[in-house]
Amino acid sequence: MANVKSMLRLRMSAKDAHYGGELVDGAHMVHLFGDLATELLIIRDGDEGLFAGYEEIKFLAPVYAGDYIEVVGEIIEEGNSSRKMKFEARKVVISRKDISASAADVLEEPIIVATAIGTCVTPKACQRK
Repeated sequence: MANVKSMLRLRMSAKDAHYGGELVDGAHMVHLFGDLATELLIIRDGDEGLFAGYEEIKFLAPVYAGDYIEVVGEIIEEGNSSRKMKFEARKVVISRKDISASAADVLEEPIIVATAIGTCVTPKACQRK
């Protein structure tokens, strides 16, 4: 049942900003990958499972408060209880505080801000599908 897919889209708020200039830390993207992994496991196994680890995480572009981020993920390989997943976070709306405090633009081409590959595990006894 590999190729189970899901997507989240949300706005980064001022409370998500961790650094000067309203920069959102990369760990927030990893947190979103974890949320998406949980949803993928629920879809696949009927259980939240556990994240075992990441093989690779790349931070490719900055994210700021006011930006909208779309996170996509899919299960790409399966073992008896392991689920290998790949993730991509894309900036789809960019805050334009240079114009006004509430200005924003929808990007014609999303900007990939982070990618990851990781493995989750749903113990056999917890799999309901």
